Amino acid sequence: MSDFNQPQTTVTPSVRDYDIIIVGGGLVGATLAALIQNVRKKDRSLLNIAVVEGGCEPAAPDLSKFDPRVVALTRSSQNVLQSVGAWPIIESERACPYTDMRVWDGEGTGSIHFDCLEIGESNLGHIVENSIALNAVHQRLAKATNVHRLFGERVVQLAGDEKNRRLILESSETLSAPLIIAADGARSKIRELAAIPVRQWSYGHHAIVTTVKTEQSHQFTAWQRFLSTGPLAFLPLYNSIDPSNNNVSSIVWSLNDDVAKQKMALSDDEFNASLSRAFESRLGEVTWSDRRYCLPLWQRHAVDYTRPGLALVGDAAHSIHPLAGQGVNLGFLDAHALAGEIRRFTQAGLSLSEPSLLRRYQRNRKSHNLMTMAAMEGFKRLFGAKSLQVRWLRNAGIKQVDQWALVKNTIAREILGV
Repeated sequence: MSDFNQPQTTVTPSVRDYDIIIVGGGLVGATLAALIQNVRKKDRSLLNIAVVEGGCEPAAPDLSKFDPRVVALTRSSQNVLQSVGAWPIIESERACPYTDMRVWDGEGTGSIHFDCLEIGESNLGHIVENSIALNAVHQRLAKATNVHRLFGERVVQLAGDEKNRRLILESSETLSAPLIIAADGARSKIRELAAIPVRQWSYGHHAIVTTVKTEQSHQFTAWQRFLSTGPLAFLPLYNSIDPSNNNVSSIVWSLNDDVAKQKMALSDDEFNASLSRAFESRLGEVTWSDRRYCLPLWQRHAVDYTRPGLALVGDAAHSIHPLAGQGVNLGFLDAHALAGEIRRFTQAGLSLSEPSLLRRYQRNRKSHNLMTMAAMEGFKRLFGAKSLQVRWLRNAGIKQVDQWALVKNTIAREILGV
């Protein structure tokens, strides 16, 4: 007979302890993990790092196809990827350096041409498909015994205190660390759970992205035309399928919401013809386009990048209009800055929950990100202005800058990120 007076046994859920937990295994989160994987503590042991990613492990890229998602990497971003051993993998698969950038006003005659030779460089950056870059970083992480990648796991609760944060996953598993880093994108779950307020607004634009082929070579040039409905960019891709024919580009076409909807409803032939007209057939006619994707554009900026034991990086902290392709580059700069503070505090034997670590990181990155976001917003408003006076001044200003070598080369170095 059962003895109901015996005390019941309570099973306490196990907690897996780490030094750092990164939520989000995308390009910024994975690169941050790679940047700190070799950091040693005072006892010479490596940091114990977890990367929690809701999706699947990145597959090897299919080089017979082109990924519609691309990143325009600056030299500083290239250096970050080089430092973690990912850049040689990217170069061995597919990366397209661009030597020139041509920008012109679709509502006038103003134009500007940036040439890498004018600043003594071999290129102005690289266009890289997202899947290639992501897979390269994860290849490096897969070799690190102290980095534990948890795929298919989603966070449902943030708990603990400022000295030791805890994450509860959908699988009911609990993870614990003195520092949690949110790299989980513009709709960050961690930012929401931490109740960090965000200033955000819709641009009233959608971006159509796809891969296209043109009659003529892209000339290893990044092309951008500013229209009243939004900017149109043609970004060169290296055609590894047919290396003798450099006619493949990735396009980002920012359009007012209603116009974007109309363009998405067109047949392929109608879309190609419309795209050719919008681009003034600078590379001849668009002869082929891949599947189109249409993404709403928002500007978001977290009021704070940190909470006790918590930091935001990349799109979790800020997202901007893609007109200059700066989003992922800002994220890499976040990752590099935070990795530097983590290394400094770890090697000094200080706790990673130390508030001054997070203050230093936020002070380093927030003002720069705000300045970049303000500049992008200013460009968008300037080129979206319909006033005849503004258009005249805008075109006159573009022409003048194109003739001022010192100013133009300074801008070119900003584009390159040096």
